[in-house]
Amino acid sequence: MIRLYITGDLTPGAKVAVTPEQAHYLANVMRLPAGAELLVFNGRDGEWRARIAQAGKRGGELVAVAQNRPQAPGPDLELVVALVKRTRLETIIEKAAELGARRIRLAITERTNAARARVDRLAAIAVEAAEQTGRLDVPAVDPPQKLDRLLADWPGERALMFCDEAGDAPPALAALGERPAGPWGVLIGPEGGFSPKERPMIRALPAAVPVSLGPRILRADTAAISALTLWQATLGDLKGA
Repeated sequence: MIRLYITGDLTPGAKVAVTPEQAHYLANVMRLPAGAELLVFNGRDGEWRARIAQAGKRGGELVAVAQNRPQAPGPDLELVVALVKRTRLETIIEKAAELGARRIRLAITERTNAARARVDRLAAIAVEAAEQTGRLDVPAVDPPQKLDRLLADWPGERALMFCDEAGDAPPALAALGERPAGPWGVLIGPEGGFSPKERPMIRALPAAVPVSLGPRILRADTAAISALTLWQATLGDLKGA
């Protein structure tokens, strides 16, 4: 069944507005008539069955019917990733949403090779991935921030999985297996790696947990997917799957 992320509150009989783009998708792409049902979620009230009341060029309206699944929290996992080229960054956002990241924070490092990012476009990709994967929330996508400033405000209670390709960090599974679950972050560098200045700065963080992702140097998108999967399998909701 089609799933849509909406922003309105979901209660029995509530009328929920959809955007013109969503109305176009329902009426013209999927060709759903008035009265057809779909699933909707807003990140607060769980997943609901809803009925199409109307859908046109200027928008549309749904009516909430009944809750299908109650809201349940996902893992408290953030991804911090250096800006990379557009296509690879979009892949990272999509896969981070699929793998359960709650928040994605974009970092500007000394070796960042991309000057800016379209956060609105990345947020839309996160929404689409959340709709398709069945999760009940959508990860936030933060605007780019310089790495030193981001780490200066890093909370001490949130462990930071530092994916260090220098070769002297323990394997990720071994390092994570010794750590408790709870709030975590995963830090992925740019395609050129972290600079000699940045590596000791990151390692000096009390929350930092340096890990190795293996003997090969991975591209940023591959590293992000690998690191999130290893964390989920060890400490997250893939554990025991």
